[in-house]
Amino acid sequence: MPSPLISASELANLLRERSNVRLLDVRWRLDVPEGRPAYLDGHLPGAVYVDLDNELARRDDPRRGRHPLPAREQLQDAARRWGIDDGDTVVAYDDVQSVAAARAWWTLTRSGLTDVRVLDGGLRAWVAAQLPLDTGDVLPPRGNVVLGDIDEDVTDIDEVEDWPWKGVLLDVRAPERYRGEVEPIDPVAGHIPGAVNLPTTAHVVAGKFRSPDEIRARFAAAGITDSSAVAAYCGSGVAATHTALAGAIAGIDVTVYPGSWSQWSHARGRLVAVGQTPAAEVSRL
Repeated sequence: MPSPLISASELANLLRERSNVRLLDVRWRLDVPEGRPAYLDGHLPGAVYVDLDNELARRDDPRRGRHPLPAREQLQDAARRWGIDDGDTVVAYDDVQSVAAARAWWTLTRSGLTDVRVLDGGLRAWVAAQLPLDTGDVLPPRGNVVLGDIDEDVTDIDEVEDWPWKGVLLDVRAPERYRGEVEPIDPVAGHIPGAVNLPTTAHVVAGKFRSPDEIRARFAAAGITDSSAVAAYCGSGVAATHTALAGAIAGIDVTVYPGSWSQWSHARGRLVAVGQTPAAEVSRL
């Protein structure tokens, strides 16, 4: 399979050669969830702004977590607003280690698009290559893409509870959140019992993804073999898609638990572990 990544120089060449390349600016982070002002100040030529909170998530029921998956109709309507037609090549980017761009890549590929890539290094790599930026908003003609339901490479709160007994469950948050030492957002600190900590930031260096061999080595250090069934969760289902992207780069299939800790920590009766090992000290919510 071709790499889901594309470099700045490769993207510049692709844009010169083809007219059916759609660029998605997915600038979002926890402390600045609204990336539109930065987008308006400067973005890749032709890029459309993507609202992660409201287009790549459905936030109608807090019991489902902070960023549950969007309904098919919602995502399809957004993709058409972005100007995507069937057969287009889609390239997503952001400005922080491709975490938000990975969410766009994951939701669109799992919805049926076959050519979705992530700009490796994001906006900073584009600027470092001395490539041009545009300002202002981009409103493309409405697209006609048809998307399907997301029903593969995804697991729910009941299935993920049993995952450590059939494979490897990765908690991809920062180590201090995994250990339960701090929890800045959700009501309870800790991790799902049996989960192994592999922060998704381990897969990038200087804003770009590590090589496939380096990523495989980090997965192997977490106990993942060629036969392992792998699932990942994070705080709210965004960073877990970044680990799924890292897995795709390395040839490892990663199932995503979209509800992640934001759903698990609000669900009564679930078990919570704290400490640096998968099940160091367990209590019930």
